[in-house]
Amino acid sequence: MNDKAQWKPSKFVYRNGRLRASRNPKEVGIGSRLMADLIAQFYDTHLGRHAKGHLLDLGCGKVPFYEAYRAHVEDNTCVDWDNSLHKNIYLDLSADLNEPLPLEDRKFDTIILSDVLEHIREPRLLWREMNRVMADNGTLLLNVPFYYWLHELPHDYFRYTKYALAAMADESGFEVVKLEPLGGVPEILTDILSKILVGVPIIGKITAKAMQTSTGLFIKSGLGKKISRKTAKKFPFGYVLIAKKIASPATAKV
Repeated sequence: MNDKAQWKPSKFVYRNGRLRASRNPKEVGIGSRLMADLIAQFYDTHLGRHAKGHLLDLGCGKVPFYEAYRAHVEDNTCVDWDNSLHKNIYLDLSADLNEPLPLEDRKFDTIILSDVLEHIREPRLLWREMNRVMADNGTLLLNVPFYYWLHELPHDYFRYTKYALAAMADESGFEVVKLEPLGGVPEILTDILSKILVGVPIIGKITAKAMQTSTGLFIKSGLGKKISRKTAKKFPFGYVLIAKKIASPATAKV
């Protein structure tokens, strides 16, 4: 990663030893805090278990997970779109993820693809490229939204079911280790309503903040967890996936 000394937390921050969404509205909109908190919890839990060696952060943005994985890896390579208006000082490579990646075969032990796949016009090509540049038995961690508003327009192309994610992983040479919904109906309703309320004069932002906070507390309760998990089967807020690259016969150890 370029300019590591200049890196600072952005979308995600540590508070009381746990990663969560930033409360700075310039980094995470008020109506998106609940979703971002769930994403932060997933990566905070699993990067420590799976991140290792050479890590590739695809669609890295401001590299918001750097603090969560830097102690577990040897180095990290940051790749994203070129943005001439706001230069990304952390980029090692500016690349179109719809095209073949100008990276070496079997170089990376870990790949992160967070909130990116829905913005890719050629997702199967990207899956094949991730497999190509990943070392055998390397690990992919990704998340995607499902019941979620259109964002990063006009580059918002797809929503994926768990069946689509599993199929693309399988056909690209990955073995799924974990594939779960991220939130259910309580999270979806709160997300939609709070995003609408933010635009209401005077009381909107305060009400949206209260909704996000109260639902966050509710889904940590016994009843809240049960409702969220049960409804997520048919109404997923999003999905998280962890997959291992299957070693090819030519390189697998006997």
